Amino acid sequence: MHFRVKRPELLAPAGNLEKLKTAIHYGADAVYLSGKLYGLRSFAGNFTISEMEEGIKLAHKKGAKVYVTVNIFPRNEDLRKLPDYLIDLEQIGVDAIIVSDPGTVIMTKELIPEIPLHLSTQANTTNWRSVEFWKDQGISRVNLARELSFSEIEYITGKVDIEIETFVHGAMCISYSGRCLLSNYLTHRDSNRGECSQPCRWKYMLMEESRPGIYLPIFEDDRGSYILSSEDLCLIEYIPNLIGAGVDSLKIEGRMKGINYVGNVVRVYRKAIDEYLDNPDKYEFRNEWPEELKKVSHRNYTAGFFCEKSTRGSQNYSSSSYVQTHDLVGVVREVSGNNEIRVEVRNQIRLGDEVEFIGKSGEINHLFLEKMINEDGETIEIAQPNQIVILTVNFPTSVTDLIRKQK
Repeated sequence: MHFRVKRPELLAPAGNLEKLKTAIHYGADAVYLSGKLYGLRSFAGNFTISEMEEGIKLAHKKGAKVYVTVNIFPRNEDLRKLPDYLIDLEQIGVDAIIVSDPGTVIMTKELIPEIPLHLSTQANTTNWRSVEFWKDQGISRVNLARELSFSEIEYITGKVDIEIETFVHGAMCISYSGRCLLSNYLTHRDSNRGECSQPCRWKYMLMEESRPGIYLPIFEDDRGSYILSSEDLCLIEYIPNLIGAGVDSLKIEGRMKGINYVGNVVRVYRKAIDEYLDNPDKYEFRNEWPEELKKVSHRNYTAGFFCEKSTRGSQNYSSSSYVQTHDLVGVVREVSGNNEIRVEVRNQIRLGDEVEFIGKSGEINHLFLEKMINEDGETIEIAQPNQIVILTVNFPTSVTDLIRKQK
């Protein structure tokens, strides 16, 4: 391995303004998001131009960057509004635009040539010659296909002089780098234009042609089969390998996920990256990191194709169910000087509950709820979602810190 130790960017998803703030609070160097058009997550909430401008100002104030996805594979009618949209993005100060379609690349270079272009994983870039090709087209960063192994990634970074980005965490698609037709075929929602209905997560059975009505499970159990549904990617233990290979940006998937997922995943990867960079020779992987990642909603984790070829043992297709051991129950909205904090409740809490405060620097503090006060100054026993409650804590906390509770 050719170790080129440099600080990689930690790139986080931002499905809306609150997720953007959460990602930056917990240490993301950059976020990627979409407007209401041209992104591959049409149901993520997404941003109006004014919301995007607000998010960019907030991010820049914190020293973070904002990349906007324009990575659908557009049809002719999709191109009509694209020029005005691209000019809007330039005017509000986006740091880069994420693209996948050659026509969109040409149009963007013609209209806003000063804005850096990042190539989406949707472009299926799997070799260094393709990276060089896209560099010649004006691309400044390439997000490699998720089907590549570590040795392939390392070979590419050693051959090219352009920024390289790889996914390190989150949901994966059964189709090649996400280019799927199944959603369009079954539900008339085009995944390549941002409207994926995720039919790969549905439950399927096998029926033989001459035996109509007799449904057989693919595996010998009574749960059916999820042969199209992949496990979630998790490369937390391979951070030294990726940094050593010279990868410029480590990307987390999840614009559809909630702030609990965004905050905690960013927090764990931030901690691992920083501890390795602080002292590579004495770096020790912490078992608590994968355990923390298991506390957010996820499917079973896998290293995917990273460790050379994927095997049946590395992809468990017996279930597409999410695993979730903890619930987000609150967000700190205000901190006063007398150890009192105002909390926006997200899931019901009651006296006697033990909750965990997730600090922005990675610390976790536990609190038994012995007293809760509502906005009218009344002591209450139960707090419901969207309610503001006042708590007293004996440890440091800050605005935007997340609070969770074991299910």
